[in-house]
Amino acid sequence: MSLRINTNIPAMMALRHLNITDEQLQGVTTRLATGLRINSAADDPAGMIISEGLRAHIKGLDQAIRNTQDAVNMSKTAEGALDEVQRLILSLRSLAIHSSNTAVVDSNQLEANQAQVRSVIQSLDRIAEHTSWGTKKLLNGSAGTSAGITRTDLVNSMYVGGEFNGQTVADGPITVTRVTQATQTTTGPMATVYADATAVVNPGTFVLNGTTFTVGAGATVSDIAARINEKSESTGVTAAIVANGGGVSIQLTSSRYGSNFPISYLETSDILNGGAGVNPAVGADAVFTVEVNVEPSGTAIETFTGGQGPNVDGLTLTSASGNKMVLSVAGNNNAAATVVGQLTVGTMRFHIGALADQNVEFGIPSFFARDLGQSAVPGESLATIDMTTAQGAQDAIRIIDDAISNVSLLRGNLGSFTKNFLESTTRSLAIASENMTASESMIRDADIAKEMTEFTKIQILRQSGMAVLAQANQSAQSVLSLLGR
Repeated sequence: MSLRINTNIPAMMALRHLNITDEQLQGVTTRLATGLRINSAADDPAGMIISEGLRAHIKGLDQAIRNTQDAVNMSKTAEGALDEVQRLILSLRSLAIHSSNTAVVDSNQLEANQAQVRSVIQSLDRIAEHTSWGTKKLLNGSAGTSAGITRTDLVNSMYVGGEFNGQTVADGPITVTRVTQATQTTTGPMATVYADATAVVNPGTFVLNGTTFTVGAGATVSDIAARINEKSESTGVTAAIVANGGGVSIQLTSSRYGSNFPISYLETSDILNGGAGVNPAVGADAVFTVEVNVEPSGTAIETFTGGQGPNVDGLTLTSASGNKMVLSVAGNNNAAATVVGQLTVGTMRFHIGALADQNVEFGIPSFFARDLGQSAVPGESLATIDMTTAQGAQDAIRIIDDAISNVSLLRGNLGSFTKNFLESTTRSLAIASENMTASESMIRDADIAKEMTEFTKIQILRQSGMAVLAQANQSAQSVLSLLGR
């Protein structure tokens, strides 16, 4: 046995174990305070990865439940409006039956009935136009109108609402025709001519769209073009080296199309433009016409114009009805009338799942008077009924019965969609969220009973560790008894 006073090995061992116990106590305290078993990735790397994936899925399920509930409320809004539509149509049927009783009904009564018909039709059109969910119209044919693009090389995207040049859109092709081609703002070849792209540029400073460029000694034409192109995101301008007379010059071009993207160039010494500034005429905005099918039959054409609004590209076109189209460069260059896609009307898409592409669609057609009862009498609809003649009253009954069938069928389909799909989906999503949450809890949440047991054990270990450390620190004093007084 050896006794030392410079190095107290027992105290060092006791301190090391006490530090371990303190770390364990800190971990248990954190788990008890947060209620979580995993508070950082170091606690359980694999468990953290799995639980984060579950958390993302749970968030998606919870939002899908809210989406489905919104869909239920939207469908109930539409169904409530359709109930009133059907009530109004039933009142028309009573008028038609009364007008058909020509033995006792005189012309004044027929005119009064027809005046009431006009009032009812106005109410029907008002309901079709104004029934909405927020700003989304539900019964005017625009609910979920989808413009599917087949020529993605010509058109990047398109939005078509329910109204097109004052008419209700219908299923059919989308045809675009160029009226004016969009162009970019360009300076053309600038005034200063150099022998070739490797020629040294005169030193100095120039400002391009608010960005200052300093040209040092030895910089070449290709160097300047490269520097301008490096800053194109901030200036909105690109540079190209083009032939000019017997040499080359720099040509500046806006990186985007249209009138909202000018070029401002200023130099005070001869660098690129003979010491003068330049503000070229701005580029042109694209103008195209778009033709689609409209109700009850036929087509309508709207003019789409680019650059409508600050910082809007000349290839982003809008119409007076709020419809929108984004052209590609190839589409801008295409002069021929071209079918670019297919318009599908009345398809609402609801995202009702936690993952991509978990959608469901439901179609609501237009419910203007002109769109109802079209199948009963050729060329006639609810909007054209005339009860002032005996034949007109008989035709009105047929048209109204067809309209009632139209509305009843849609209401039945909408009710079935709401009850058997949306409400059922809400319940299944809630069950999935509940079970997924339970799985995530098993991984991430702390077992409080277990942690309290561990906490008690560690507290005892810590107290005993402190006592042992105190004894170990005292053990070195026993050496003093070996020293003479």
